Amino acid sequence: MKNHAFSAAALAALIASPLAAMEPITQADTDGNGTYSLAELQAAFPDLTEETFATIDANADGEADLAEVTAAEEAGLLPTAG
Repeated sequence: MKNHAFSAAALAALIASPLAAMEPITQADTDGNGTYSLAELQAAFPDLTEETFATIDANADGEADLAEVTAAEEAGLLPTAG
């Protein structure tokens, strides 16, 4: 039984880690609209420039959605959360 308890705890930690890592970026959405403005991302990433934000905003709608932010992290344009 102890092996199962440890396995369940380890699995829960593995599942929670990505969610915890996303928490800082989801908190950056201060207006709660599901996307991130330049100002919101600059609050989380103070060194973010308008030029880099324009690159992150792949569809050029003036807001970065979670997929665009994730792609920016993967491309090294933003530091990864956590």
